[in-house]
Amino acid sequence: MKIYDISQEVFGCNVFPGDPSPERFKMLSIEKGDVCNLTAFKMCAHNGTHVDSPFHFYADGKTIDQVDLDRFIGYAYVAEHEGKVTADDAKKILKDARDCDPACCERILIKGKAVVTKEAAQVFADAKIKLYGNESQTVGPEDAPKEVHLIMLGAEIVLLEGIRLKKVPAGKYLLNAIPLNLGGADGSPCRATLLEM
Repeated sequence: MKIYDISQEVFGCNVFPGDPSPERFKMLSIEKGDVCNLTAFKMCAHNGTHVDSPFHFYADGKTIDQVDLDRFIGYAYVAEHEGKVTADDAKKILKDARDCDPACCERILIKGKAVVTKEAAQVFADAKIKLYGNESQTVGPEDAPKEVHLIMLGAEIVLLEGIRLKKVPAGKYLLNAIPLNLGGADGSPCRATLLEM
């Protein structure tokens, strides 16, 4: 059994332009004579590898603690794509996932520098997928991510952003991307893993 860790290390992670970077504070240190080592930290809910809930772009959307956990755990399909993901690309990815195993077409992860277009976002929304993941720190164009987020989060698709798939071949996996239980939050960091099937 092979497990792929597809998460970024938090304190050295990428952040969306303008977001604060994570900070670590040593509260206690055995080296300094304290009884134990104790770390505190400060970070944005969207640093590194994280998930977005509908509340990220919808005032009345579900917060991360209200999203059903089955969206974060289950079979997933890893596709490879570079550049803009068009509607036709999205349809092909869904077909490839279905052909691989119908169980994995509810969670789609894209390996590569992929940018979801609004047309592709609508294809994924119409297909009622549960989760979409990419390697970028945002879904859609970095300079104008709102429209794509509105389409996908409006369809209650969980967005898993900032994953690392370089060592992961395309195909079917068991995904675990459980977020922290941050009550009332619009997103959360997660330790995302893929189990080879």
